[in-house]
Amino acid sequence: MFTQYPSLESNRLWLRQLVESDVSDLFEIFSSDKVTEYYGMFPMNDIEPVEQMINRFNQGFNEKRSIRWGLVEKSSGKVIGTCGYHNISQEHYRAEIGYELSEKYWNQGFMREALHKIICFGFEQMNFNRIEALVYPDNQSSRKALERLGFLEEGLLREYMYFRDEMTDLCIYSLLKRNWR
Repeated sequence: MFTQYPSLESNRLWLRQLVESDVSDLFEIFSSDKVTEYYGMFPMNDIEPVEQMINRFNQGFNEKRSIRWGLVEKSSGKVIGTCGYHNISQEHYRAEIGYELSEKYWNQGFMREALHKIICFGFEQMNFNRIEALVYPDNQSSRKALERLGFLEEGLLREYMYFRDEMTDLCIYSLLKRNWR
């Protein structure tokens, strides 16, 4: 993969490595029930799990298993979400995409802008052939966002994960390099 954490830039966002000083911005995001409802976890009520999350994201990069960017709104300098790849399989040229955004920034095109950037990066710089996404069936906003980016729903994974104290179905989506616009 990469020896240095790559930074990306779009019109309104700077995508960069998360650092300790991002803890309060991330806590604001992950303490929201609306944000975590489809994230597979309960809202955070303490800073310590956020610190651990940043460490896990950075450790994943160091171990070449994942890469997670902080989404920094250029105009405010505030981290408003994250996005990136996990379950990277260099051997099979694929990865799974994941993301979340502060509810204050929903429906303003920020996530589409960020995902477009990292999808280009994934196909062009990371040499992926396939990008997958797992989404709660009820998460219509995320499903529509993926479809607008060209992802196709492949099916329902019944009782695929154990989230929020129950077995949860997830929809699987994919985007192939040859279908990327």
